[in-house]
Amino acid sequence: MSYGIDTPGKIIAVHLNYPSRMQQRGRTPSHPSYFFKPQSSLAASGGIIERPAGTELLAFEGEIALVIGAPARWVSPEDGWSHVAQVTAANDFGVYDLRAADKGSNVRNKGGDGFTPIGPAAIPTDGLGPGDWRVRTWVNGALVQDDTSDTLAFPFGRLVADLSQHFTLETGDVILTGTPAGSSVVLPGDVVEVEVDAPNAPGAPSTGRLVTTVAQGDHEFGDFGSKPAVDDTQRIEAWGSEQEHAAAVAAGRATPLVERPEASPLTDEIRELLDGVAVATVSAALRKRGYVDVFIDGVHPNHEGDTILGTAKTLRFIPFRPDLFAQHGGGFNAQKRAFDTVNPGEVLVVEARGIPETGTVGDVLALRAQVRGAAGIVTDGGVRDFAAVQEFDIPVFSQGAHPSVLGRRHVPWEVDVTVACGGAAVQPGDIIMGDGDGVIVIPPFLLEEVAREAAAQEAADAWVAEQVAAGHPVDGLFPMNAEWRAKYEAAQADGS
Repeated sequence: MSYGIDTPGKIIAVHLNYPSRMQQRGRTPSHPSYFFKPQSSLAASGGIIERPAGTELLAFEGEIALVIGAPARWVSPEDGWSHVAQVTAANDFGVYDLRAADKGSNVRNKGGDGFTPIGPAAIPTDGLGPGDWRVRTWVNGALVQDDTSDTLAFPFGRLVADLSQHFTLETGDVILTGTPAGSSVVLPGDVVEVEVDAPNAPGAPSTGRLVTTVAQGDHEFGDFGSKPAVDDTQRIEAWGSEQEHAAAVAAGRATPLVERPEASPLTDEIRELLDGVAVATVSAALRKRGYVDVFIDGVHPNHEGDTILGTAKTLRFIPFRPDLFAQHGGGFNAQKRAFDTVNPGEVLVVEARGIPETGTVGDVLALRAQVRGAAGIVTDGGVRDFAAVQEFDIPVFSQGAHPSVLGRRHVPWEVDVTVACGGAAVQPGDIIMGDGDGVIVIPPFLLEEVAREAAAQEAADAWVAEQVAAGHPVDGLFPMNAEWRAKYEAAQADGS
């Protein structure tokens, strides 16, 4: 059997490496982590992989595979790439139904026979750099993955160096370097193809397409080991997202969800962390992670000192048109549905296209949201019955007052969809946080790390303010230099 390379002594795979995949997974590791795959999992191009009997979620992962040339032990990240002799394509198949007992080792779910197709050809690395590579994957002829090695969180040289700290990478060993976003579930009869190339190099060298056909296995697992098990969380993760799973269900390719995942990561611990933290501080933490367009611009609270924190429930208006308003403006329309179904702890976010010259919330609807326990209302339009709404306890962020009724500029269109409010994209379940500085949208998968960082920064800023109030100059204190940082850490250790 030919894999395009000699049979490797070790096959080492990286858990997460592409930022696109990290965003999809909701995890951003500081360092790479790994697992081993057995030699018996190797397969050549043109082979068949069996989805084990009793399982549902066999997923592909197109990857760039590194083949070690010169042995590496205690090498530096700068020197790591020089130990790679060849690059080829790999498909890191896994069965989500078998993950439960593995604890990250992936022995059962990724170690099956044929679960590591590799090849069909290998490309020598002479004259090519670690950032020159592209990986693409097709399922039944449709392109589903397309990413390049210059985006990696952990470059190839770093992977080689890190692994070489623990054991010798020997000639012929293979490192699977992670998969980008787009990995999903395949079914019996599907054909998966992976290709790695260097499109901008002379001659655009390519591995050719690594082809694998999925078949159904018929050998049942025995009672002497952990049986396949799957839940809705696994289904969503395997398919890539809840939306992709829903599309697969609609196409007849996936099992519908049985139990919905927890709606919000806003736990009591996270709420306590964010208590007293300014939106501006959270904004800085999000900016570090590349999120700079998450502000719902132009909105202000209806009470001085109002704050807001909750998960988003969305309502979308479209531009007024008489025939559409006649069809969608009356009865139990989308606006009424949104206010009548908002749940405790949710923030109703209204897309009004940034138009302040019409009311999108009135006293009756605001009162209904308050009675249902909503955490607040945010609209990039106007508020009718503004004085009456101010009498309620519920925080309402808007562009201000306007006396018009529904039907002047808007048609209430749909609920629980992605909206654009005040220039920010908001999805149902996003975290909405607001104070006197404005309202910000926090992607749920970033909430915990952002909350912890922002809470720590808020505490540090408060201590700095105390030093300034005591007469210290800001130079070197804000931001803190090494001397002031040491003083702050000592004060924290003393509890002062």
